[in-house]
Amino acid sequence: MPPLKVLVVEDHHDLAENICDYLESCGHVVDYAADGVAGLHLSVTNNYDAMVLDVMLPGMDGLEVCSRIRKTSVVQPAILMLTALDTLQDKLSGFDAGVDDYLVKPFALEELSARLSAITARNRGRGPSSLSVGTLVMDTGRRSVTREGVPIKLNRACFQLLRLLMEAYPNVVPRTDVEFSLWGEDPPDSDSLRSHIYKLRCKVDKGFSYPMIQTVYGVGFKLAGNNED
Repeated sequence: MPPLKVLVVEDHHDLAENICDYLESCGHVVDYAADGVAGLHLSVTNNYDAMVLDVMLPGMDGLEVCSRIRKTSVVQPAILMLTALDTLQDKLSGFDAGVDDYLVKPFALEELSARLSAITARNRGRGPSSLSVGTLVMDTGRRSVTREGVPIKLNRACFQLLRLLMEAYPNVVPRTDVEFSLWGEDPPDSDSLRSHIYKLRCKVDKGFSYPMIQTVYGVGFKLAGNNED
């Protein structure tokens, strides 16, 4: 299968090093976090194909990390959870949080790689690869955007922000959800979000017949599908 971009979140240093070394030897690109808070931040500010996520983590446990990703993050990686807890209830709690698969410690690295390949292949088949609101079209696989057939080039943050708004359409996305999607638990000052919204408006609205990026004051942001919205 093609190389994956994988985030490993594991507080046991030796185990994490073994996993990262093995996955890199298989040709994958691997990032690492030693606690749940750092793992959550990396996951919502980067585009990972898959996560290897331990349950018992300092700062924030793996179940909470997974649940927050599933509820808020625009990018939805396949998640393989590592655990020493192998009861049925433990596994059901993980699946309720949005885990794709479980691997009980100790395990063989070859099995971990095989399970990652399987859940990533399934994950890529989920959901539409194309989103559209009015004449605005996004291909999430190719990371391309057009409006009225005109290509629009966006940086990572603006693409992520637009995808969040398109997936929520016609609903309003609360400001806190936008900030979490871009920066996780540690958003910068409000000027940073204002700057991203301004850049997105310049790309998506400038030169077209009506503005699509709408501010709902005191609440958040939404897309207008036509001039009537």
